[in-house]
Amino acid sequence: GAGSQGVVLLGDSAGAHFHIPPEWMTVTQMSTKSFANLPMAFTDEFDWPQFSEITGFLNSTIGGWTDSLYLRLRRRNRCNHRDLQNISQNGGSSGSLLYLIKSLARNQLLDNPAIVIYATIGNDVCNGNRDTLAHMTTPKEMFSNVVQALHYLDSRLPNGSHVILTGLVDGRFLWDNLHDRYHPLGQLNRDVTYSQVYSFLDCLQVSPCRGWLTPNETLRNLTSERALQLSNVLQEIARSEKFTNFDIFYMDFPLRQTAEEWHKMGGEPWQLIEPVDGFHPSQIAAALGTGVTWQNALREWPQVLGKENPFNDQIEAIFKDQGGH
Repeated sequence: GAGSQGVVLLGDSAGAHFHIPPEWMTVTQMSTKSFANLPMAFTDEFDWPQFSEITGFLNSTIGGWTDSLYLRLRRRNRCNHRDLQNISQNGGSSGSLLYLIKSLARNQLLDNPAIVIYATIGNDVCNGNRDTLAHMTTPKEMFSNVVQALHYLDSRLPNGSHVILTGLVDGRFLWDNLHDRYHPLGQLNRDVTYSQVYSFLDCLQVSPCRGWLTPNETLRNLTSERALQLSNVLQEIARSEKFTNFDIFYMDFPLRQTAEEWHKMGGEPWQLIEPVDGFHPSQIAAALGTGVTWQNALREWPQVLGKENPFNDQIEAIFKDQGGH
């Protein structure tokens, strides 16, 4: 179809939409029914990309609602149908994406251009190592990893594609909004807070992010400082590097605007965080983040989203919704 394009996400567990159902852990809600989705969740490594912010296409069964860049692009131009790829992995960082990116399914000559979202939201600063700061990606490594990934994309993407680099999150939001709240495990007897869960994970050396999920405020601040440095590297790349087959943009991770939107709707900040792991963005955060990203793109670089297709109604009349998504 005219002007149609695909959506590709290169990301981490947040992009893949990591979620462990809280009803598995909340004693008062536990029943055999609540474990019905266990086999599927387990084989998908607890990722639910079908409801995610960039490539979500099914109605959410895990709370909140689904809204995604893919669904909005499809509404804007019905030719953007079922052209989506989510290349995300739990733990995905700028380094590991260099391997993951090879599964990009795009033929440079035969396929439509793509909008690629590059979003390693936290793993370049998040690790469970004792000396967590020493294991964070340095600005120099970040530059090298991202530029390598972009050169690979340039050799694979059809001409006229777009790449959007997303900044890292400021993860202080997690501790600030959760540390003294009760975790699902502790809701019944009011005895287990997130602060305790974080310490327990840290003690087992399986913390998803030692630098942010810690009572040590200095360490939380240092982690955010590094995250900001890495975001600045991404911003600099978008400003100064040029590629043949795509133009390149930078946007901040939309957490602040998402939190403001949710506040206006009467929501609480803690509801934007996954209840079980106390770390990933929740379904509500993903859906609201889509709207924020979309509005920002319409305002800053509308050419990325393509024109609205004047034949949308006719396309729909002829092809119906083909089973949705």
